[in-house]
Amino acid sequence: MQVYKLLSALLEYPDQELVQHLTELEVFVASNADIDAAEREALLQFMQHLQSRPLTELQADYVKTFDMTAEHSLHLTHHLFGDDKNRGPALIDLGDLYKDYGVEVVTNELPDYLPLILEFAAYLDDNEATVFLSDAKKVLGVLTENLTKAESPYAALLSIIEGRATLTKLAA
Repeated sequence: MQVYKLLSALLEYPDQELVQHLTELEVFVASNADIDAAEREALLQFMQHLQSRPLTELQADYVKTFDMTAEHSLHLTHHLFGDDKNRGPALIDLGDLYKDYGVEVVTNELPDYLPLILEFAAYLDDNEATVFLSDAKKVLGVLTENLTKAESPYAALLSIIEGRATLTKLAA
């Protein structure tokens, strides 16, 4: 699903290319039938936030939010294991899952990096993506809560991801 690619891009370190394409992304969000009204509103508000600030301010906020605050880490196994030795096998298993699907990871990020996970989810069909993300629902909930408490605009994006990681949506 393309919405996962969009969420992945919005959760990456902001750069000039992202800022230059925000208008196109807004058009995509406004016209995509896979995005419900609440998600659409949250995404458009987030993109307006990005447009309303200088790039250097967005970058400084991103670093402060995700790189300087462990409770906001986009590396999901960090929230489960910290620096415990059990984190290694979890990372290996996730990397092996990507390989099993024929997905080659071409980044220096660990396999549990949320934007990378979202790129993989975009590769899956809708039901598979929901099941895959549901495995991380608890961590996504903690991360959403932490970002909400910090009054981060990124909380809205995590809330969308957490909502899409709900297996009960499959029964509907």
